[in-house]
Amino acid sequence: MRKARASSSQIQFTTRAKEVSDERQQSPEKGGHATPASELIGRLRKVLRPEELNCACRETLDGALDRFDRLERRREARRWLASARDHKERITALLSFLCELDSLTEAESDRSVFEELALLFIEIAHSAEAGAAALREL
Repeated sequence: MRKARASSSQIQFTTRAKEVSDERQQSPEKGGHATPASELIGRLRKVLRPEELNCACRETLDGALDRFDRLERRREARRWLASARDHKERITALLSFLCELDSLTEAESDRSVFEELALLFIEIAHSAEAGAAALREL
């Protein structure tokens, strides 16, 4: 009977250790919210790390998964930052087209020019929103 209790408490301990590890994986201190890659790593942890596994290989596996998760989070962050920079460049290019607005007057005979410039403002707004969304992912 005593052997069963020890086994039961060991299972409770390893279950709690797994919960703490999962919480750590999702915590902002560890690199923000979960990315698709870190969600996959969480699922891999559940499959590759059975409860009865209690050896040094568990620590090695945990370390490898933690390092992979950190690398994937950095890769995702670089991707979001590159996306924000791309939107900034797009806005810069669109602003150069808006310079034509300085030479127009209200007496412009081709009224379609105003509609085209209005569309440029809309495109700038869309790129600004997308750039802001990319930065919020960091």
